Amino acid sequence: MVTDAAPVSFPLHLLAPPDPATLPLPHPAHPADGVRLLRGAVYAARDGSRPLTVDLWLPEEAAPPRACRRLRSRRCLAHRPARRPRPSLPLLAAGPLRPPARAGFAVACPDYRLSGEVSYPAQTDDLTATLAWLHTRADDLGPDTPRTVLWGESAGGRLAALTALTHPVRTITATVTWYAATELPKLAEDRPKGAYDPKDPDSFEALLLGGAPAERAEAARDASPVTHVGPKAPPFLLLHGVADTLIPARQSVRFAQALRAAGHHPDLHLLAGGDHLWVGLYEQDVEDCYVRTMDFARRCTRDAEKAP
Repeated sequence: MVTDAAPVSFPLHLLAPPDPATLPLPHPAHPADGVRLLRGAVYAARDGSRPLTVDLWLPEEAAPPRACRRLRSRRCLAHRPARRPRPSLPLLAAGPLRPPARAGFAVACPDYRLSGEVSYPAQTDDLTATLAWLHTRADDLGPDTPRTVLWGESAGGRLAALTALTHPVRTITATVTWYAATELPKLAEDRPKGAYDPKDPDSFEALLLGGAPAERAEAARDASPVTHVGPKAPPFLLLHGVADTLIPARQSVRFAQALRAAGHHPDLHLLAGGDHLWVGLYEQDVEDCYVRTMDFARRCTRDAEKAP
């Protein structure tokens, strides 16, 4: 016999997300001799957002590795010069991060919330959370977090530079940017005429700022690394292609000028014929960018180790 019954209510208890500092690390893979890969470690669990993860490329040596960070979406790690084909995609995804790990650097490649998900300054908050998580898990992972090099390309380069100039704890040893936008209010005059409309509410910059750059002028200035240049900036290596039409090289040129005006000595290299993502460069030219980056990171972390 079935009868109607009064509804039964239960108290709703929402479980708090787990603390990423206590979560188990992913099972390691070994994509190459001397390299240990931990893919998809959770470094932050934001309310209303997906878990944020980081890929870690760690050297197998017992000695504590130098810390080096690469900033770009962890789903896209390859560079594709136009004039010469590269190997198959699986090797492209892994290849760029193997040499730093083999050279003794611990490489963290974080995924952060993109402009289509949330506006500035969420991306900087995510990178700061990555730094804090790496410091907390240093005993488990091995990197020497007080000697961290931020390395980013394009949007990741802007984020690396911005974080290096605004991070409250002086653990950033040096910063490398590849073809990064560093002064958003100047993009309209730097790009070819008609290629960019600061009043466009659907541009990449508008998605980042939460509105058209022309209407979010203060946010555009605050999101620009050049705004935050000061006497305590770390060493910078800036690489940019002269033929870059998406982020013109004038962005890096003016950023270097601002750093020099503040008393610093940035290392600026402009590559003839290079467009965004190094399209148009020969393989050897792209390889030289990696060599310059690794030499710069090695020199800066070695100098930091010697400093009192």
